[in-house]
Amino acid sequence: MTDESQLEAALKKIIKKSPERRFNESVDMTVVLKGIDLKRDPKSRFSEIIELAHPPRNKASKIAVIGTGDFALKAKEAGADAVFDPSEIIGKKKKDLKKLVNEYNFFIAQADVLPKIVPTIGPIFGPRNKMPIPLPVTRSEDLPNLIERLRRSVVARMMKDQPVFHVKIGSRDMDVKELLENAERVIDALKRKYGSLDRYLKTIYFKTTMGPAEKVLPEGVTR
Repeated sequence: MTDESQLEAALKKIIKKSPERRFNESVDMTVVLKGIDLKRDPKSRFSEIIELAHPPRNKASKIAVIGTGDFALKAKEAGADAVFDPSEIIGKKKKDLKKLVNEYNFFIAQADVLPKIVPTIGPIFGPRNKMPIPLPVTRSEDLPNLIERLRRSVVARMMKDQPVFHVKIGSRDMDVKELLENAERVIDALKRKYGSLDRYLKTIYFKTTMGPAEKVLPEGVTR
């Protein structure tokens, strides 16, 4: 397993090597695992929503809510970027659903309306790992906290046939300590899934959007 000093050193290097540009670059983390056969054991696939300690500053996550009545009203009051009635979703064409799923990072749906829209959105939202998070109408008071958590969250999902995933952990203008804490949130999520990473962690890479990558190897590995 890598230690904190290795991760921090790598993050400092990518910031130093990447000159400031006309836009605020993202800082990305790539995790390569080993000893995981996704074909034989599909349940070993890593696919998680990870709440970061510090949200990236260059682009906030956009949240859409699907619901009716008081649930929809409370979603608007909670600051959702968009609120849709289920009928609006059901009536959309396939090309419009593709546009919709790409426009928002996360979707929340009133739990009792979700079964009505799943046949429409499932083929589009499912493969993109953007199926709505269900929330019972009786818990609509939780919408502000849920929306706030999602705004600081990212989706980490393995590639189709390889135990590799890429995830945004911040922006170039963030302090290295903040980036480090976000990277540790990703590692903590991996530990919850697999337990000790000594058997599974192969390599970690950090890079800015247009900068060179910096490799971090587990302790004891020198190649």
